[in-house]
Amino acid sequence: MSGHSKWATTKHKKAAIDAKRGKLFAKLIKNIEIAAKMGGPDPAGNPTLYDAIQKAKKQSVPNKNIDSAVKRGGGLEGGAVDYETIMYEVYGPQGVALLVECLTDNRNRAAMEVRTAVTRNGGTMADPGSVSRLFNRKGVVVVPKAQEGRDVSEDDVLEATLDAGAEEVIDLGDGFEVQSEASDVVAVRTALQAAGIDYDSAEVQFVASMDIPVADPEAAGKVFRLVDAVDDLDDVQNVFSNADVPDEVMEAVEA
Repeated sequence: MSGHSKWATTKHKKAAIDAKRGKLFAKLIKNIEIAAKMGGPDPAGNPTLYDAIQKAKKQSVPNKNIDSAVKRGGGLEGGAVDYETIMYEVYGPQGVALLVECLTDNRNRAAMEVRTAVTRNGGTMADPGSVSRLFNRKGVVVVPKAQEGRDVSEDDVLEATLDAGAEEVIDLGDGFEVQSEASDVVAVRTALQAAGIDYDSAEVQFVASMDIPVADPEAAGKVFRLVDAVDDLDDVQNVFSNADVPDEVMEAVEA
C-alpha cells in the first residue's frame, strides 16, 4: 500500500512555500466560489464546498474572505464572477508532461499567458489528449503526521481508510497523501474524521499513471522553473506533472 511519489512530495513542499507568500489565497477563494456555485452555499449538503473551506482555513484564509466567497458563489451576494475551467496540455524538458488547470473569466487571456510562460521556459504546448491520457483523476486527501496530542502513523491512516476506498498511502515527509478513486474522496475523508484523524485537504486531482525519471539536476531545475512560471499565473489553479526527481537530485536543485 505504501508508495512514494516524488511529484506529490515536491508539490507539497511548494504549496507550503506558496502559502507563506500568500499566493494561495486567491486560488483557494476561487475554489470556494466555484464549489458554492455548483453545489449550493451550504457546506453540510455540499461536500466539495466543505473541503474547499477546510483547505482554505488550513492555509489561514480569513473567515470573512471565506464567507464572502461562499455568498458570491452561492448567489447570495453581488460581485460573483463566472469562471470556466480549462485544461492545457504541455510537454516540458526531457519529455516531462504537465497538465495545467485554469479557472478563468477570460479564456483568451488565460491561453495567451499560459502559452507565453510555457514557450519562455523551455516547454511546448501539446495537442489535446496527448498529455491527459497519461493521467488519471484520483481522490487525494492530505493528512499531517503531527496532530493535536498525537503523531499519526501510516498504519493509523491505512486502518482508518482502507475500507473507505484508499488505494495508496504516500509518505510526504511531514504528512501522508491518501489516494483513492475520485468518487471515494469524500468517503476517505469521512473515515479519517470518524477515526479522529485531522486532514489538511481533500480534493480530486490528476495523478500520473507513469512517471518520467529526471535524474539530472540541470534538467530538474528546468522542469521546476517551467512549473513555477505556469503556476504563478493568476488564472492557473493547479499544475500536475509526471516528473520523478530522486531525492539526491532534489537536494542538488535546492542547493
